[in-house]
Order: sequence, then structure tokens, then C-alpha cells
Amino acid sequence: MNPEKITILFVINATKTNQKGFCPISCRITLNKERKQFVTGLFVNPPHWENKLQKVTSQEANHKYINAQLERIQVKIYNIALVFQLQGIACKLDNIFNEYKGIPLKKEEYILSFYRKYVSRIQKLVGIEIKENTYEKFVYVGNHLEAFIKWNFKKSDFPLKELSLRFLDDFDYYLKTEKSIKQITINKIIQRLRTPIKQAISEGYLDRDPFILYKSKKVHKEIIFLTTEELKIFEESTLQLKRLSIIQDLFIFCCYTGLAYNEMAHLKIKNIQLGFENMNWIQMKREKIQRQISIPLLPKAQEIIDKYLIEGNFVFPALSNQKFNAYLKEIAIITEIDKRITHHTARKTFASTVLLYNDVPMEIVSELLGHSNMIITQESYGKVVQKKVSEEMQKLKLRMDKIQI
Repeated sequence: MNPEKITILFVINATKTNQKGFCPISCRITLNKERKQFVTGLFVNPPHWENKLQKVTSQEANHKYINAQLERIQVKIYNIALVFQLQGIACKLDNIFNEYKGIPLKKEEYILSFYRKYVSRIQKLVGIEIKENTYEKFVYVGNHLEAFIKWNFKKSDFPLKELSLRFLDDFDYYLKTEKSIKQITINKIIQRLRTPIKQAISEGYLDRDPFILYKSKKVHKEIIFLTTEELKIFEESTLQLKRLSIIQDLFIFCCYTGLAYNEMAHLKIKNIQLGFENMNWIQMKREKIQRQISIPLLPKAQEIIDKYLIEGNFVFPALSNQKFNAYLKEIAIITEIDKRITHHTARKTFASTVLLYNDVPMEIVSELLGHSNMIITQESYGKVVQKKVSEEMQKLKLRMDKIQI
């Protein structure tokens, strides 16, 4: 940007005068249709101002001083723009104005560099405020961000100030087409990217939030759970291999408690406490959101607790989530349950078959699952409720048909 493309005008507002009848002279800078105006600290008697010449007439007592100061301001602004051009600094109106006012320029920041700094910062919080796997998820996002910038821009980084809705849409497209990542995971990636961007906005590197107009694409994920009949088959099947028999018990336990894998694996004897109605309750924090959960032990779950309760800290034997799911696959084949069963299926079964299908209100289901708010429960299990309503209506229809006959 050439300095001559900057327009500098000195203006007065004759309606705004002080007690002496003098009005302030303001400086107006225009660049690329942007405008910035500030008061110069100089005053003039309105009739003595020559707008065309941008000067004070000789009728003004100290006209030489005022005109010299106006010229000094103009030259200083032009010189700032020229220096910016020679040094390769972005010749933006804000930068010129800040330099004139003596406000230090912020060093230009880049998105990947800023993101890496954020990740490096949260790494020190592992074990204090965040978990290792949370940190690893942010690292995972950073790796995809780096690969995308190289793929889309053929550069190693991208100016943070140029981050826009187009960037986010292109990133979404890249993850989908080049990396074959499912939309539900893409939504999580962009959600995590937003966290450091909010920080960049607060630190003044961005003057707008590029995420305001971004809408994550909705994913209607089918809830896979065991029906009442399938759960009964799973419970009553006799499995010869001990490793499968253990997984069978632990899966059934989670079908009646809704515990996720991490909660089940870290369930300690001290987490089983006597509560209301003289029942045992599970009292522990949910790993995912660090929220306290309280779950009453139904008879089937209590039966399995009694079977495995041994001396030591943990209730159940240690087993990796990967092995757990691999053994579940074997059990599904043996029991001829034609569904892709994972440990998470137990949690879905608890919410759907054990609770909602037995008319437990949605707000109670939300509480027992440890969801942060009921909207999550409604979005996940709304269709399950609709199916339950549909089944009940079918039963009602059959009863009414019999009455009519």
C-alpha cells in the first residue's frame, strides 16, 4: 500500500465550541474505505479555518504554529505508512493509528503457531485440571490442522487474522473427503479448535469470532441397545469360557447401572455406599465431565457386585476396553444377537430398555446417566421415547379392535 493512497483531512465542527468560541481541529485518516478520526489537541476560531487549503488563515493570532503542527501530523502519518511498507508490516488503518498514538503493535500471529502454544500450555495442566486423554485429543486436532494448512494453502502456517468462515468450511470438507472422518468426529475437532480461538479473540489477535456463523452439521446417530428379549438372552446364556463369562457379568452390571467403561473399570469398594431405602448406591465422579453421580444398585447389579466383591480397592478385575469389546463380539456371535455390541451398548441399554421402557421420566434418566443437561438426554433418547409411545399405541389399538369385535 503506497502512502499516497492514504487520505488525511483536517476537519472542524463549528457547532462544538468552547467558552472562548473556539472549536477543536480533528484529523480524519481514510484508507481502503475505512476511516479513523481523532482530535489533534489544536483549536481554531471557526471563521478563521480555510477548509479547501486545510489551513488556518492569517487572521488567527497563532496561525503559523497551528499550521506547522497540522503539517507535522500529516508528515508523521505518511512516514509511518512508508516505514510499514518498507518493513513489510501490514499497512492497515489500525496499525497506522496505533503507531501514531504510540500504542505498541501486536506481533502478527499464525493459527497453527498459536494453537501449538495453547496445547503446550494445557500440557502442564495434565493431572492438575485436565486428563491425559483430553490433552491427546487437542494434539490430534493440531495434527489435522497442520496437515490441512499444507494441503489447502501449500504453506506451513496461516495468518490468524485471516481466519474466516470459509477456512472452517474448507477444514470440514478436508476432514470429510481427504481423511474420511465421520461428521460426529469432525464436529468435535472444530469444537476443540474453537477453544484457543476464543483466547486469541480475548487477547486482541482477532476482532471478530469466525465461529459465529459456523454451524456444525447435525448427526442423527442411531442408538444401539439391547431389547428386553435380547437382554434376557444375554443374561441367561451359559458361557463355558471364563473370560467370556466375566465380560458377560460386567456387561450386564453396566446394563443395570449405566456406568461407562472408565467408571466401571475404576469402581472401588468405597464407592458402594448405603443410601435411601436401605439400598446400596454407587457414589462417584463421572470421568468424562467430573460430575458427581449417584446410582441405586438394582437387584441384578447388586447380585453381580456380591459375586465379585473381594479384598482390595477395585470391585472388578482389570481389563482393557479393547479386549472387553473384542470379547463382547464373541458373545454376540454365540448368543446370535445380530448387533454390533460394545461396552457403550450397556449404557444405552440401561437408558432405553431398563429405564425409559419402564416409564422412568426423562429427567431421572438424565440424572442417572450423569448428563450435564437434559437436552443431551433428549437429543440422544428422544426417538426411543417415540418408539415406546408407538408400541403402546399399537397395544391400545389391538385392545380397541378386540372391544369392537
